[in-house]
Amino acid sequence: MHDTQSNVLITTQAELERRLTLTDDELAFDYQTTHILPMRIPSYFLDLIDANDPHDPIRRQVVPTSAELVYDALEDLDPLAEVSHSVTDRLIHRYKSRVAFLTTDICPIHCRHCFRRRFTGTFQGPATDEETEKAASYVAEHPEVKEILFTGGDVFTLSDAHLRRMIAAFRSKRSDLIIRLCSRMPASYPMRITSSLIAMLGEFPTAPFYLMTQFNHPRELTTQAIEAVRLFVDAGIPAMNQTVLLRGVNDEADVLETLCNQLVFNRIKPYYLFQGDLVSGTSHFRVPLKKGLALEQELRRRLSGLAMPLYAIDLPEGGGKVPLNQGYLAEQSGCGVWTFRTAEGEVRSYPDPEN
Repeated sequence: MHDTQSNVLITTQAELERRLTLTDDELAFDYQTTHILPMRIPSYFLDLIDANDPHDPIRRQVVPTSAELVYDALEDLDPLAEVSHSVTDRLIHRYKSRVAFLTTDICPIHCRHCFRRRFTGTFQGPATDEETEKAASYVAEHPEVKEILFTGGDVFTLSDAHLRRMIAAFRSKRSDLIIRLCSRMPASYPMRITSSLIAMLGEFPTAPFYLMTQFNHPRELTTQAIEAVRLFVDAGIPAMNQTVLLRGVNDEADVLETLCNQLVFNRIKPYYLFQGDLVSGTSHFRVPLKKGLALEQELRRRLSGLAMPLYAIDLPEGGGKVPLNQGYLAEQSGCGVWTFRTAEGEVRSYPDPEN
């Protein structure tokens, strides 16, 4: 991983035990396994954990437990059918107007809820120049593609020079291509985000970049994390956040309300609140839909439209994203009048135009 200053990566049980007293469930995880997402925690992120709280929400996201060894029959390592929608080795075309490019399988942090654990941490490394060129050629031949997600893995584990070559490969063929930079780095190791990185992105002044972050808990919005995002926003790159709804981490209205308001205050738009995907070994993170819908309803009462994320689910078998809400349209009368339920539960009517 490209580094700018000392950062210890905790990858073994022995290293973890020097910093935390592990619970029975944490000790029962098979740290030697080769077929389950290996542990990877930056020391920066580990320091956010309250070591005296075995249920700490930061800890729960990164310290593996034996629950990951339990597979639900409906789970899959590729629940979104990305493999079947892959058009090159690294390019996924699941939606008509946008594609996802797997820049690398390397991440600064291995979140235990990772939906792409079939790929993340599999030691394939960054996309080669040949793989990048092949993907860029595909996009050049498909003008219906308007946006590309640089994802993985984490795009900012690449060096500035490698990322420059990657961007140039796509922009040389499609100067109009919007690039989403999808990264957990501002939350997991914000020191990677430097003025030189931002200056490099400024060398490509055609179609815009968007920074897509993942902050799941208010305590991740540290001074360093906020500064990392500020560098992007001050350079004209909007920041949008995608939170994953996680049991025992952020499945309380007070936590989500605080997170969303703090994001907006720091110029990060709460974009999505995702229902957990059906990824093998992650059932202990998934929040029941009934509770998720109740949280969405409560947040809609508490938050402004600017601070309100879209609660959504990415349907299995490549079904795509659909919004989740209780629904506010109650019924339509026979005389062109629609009846709605307000966020507070009251009833209002809206007459349709005659034509």
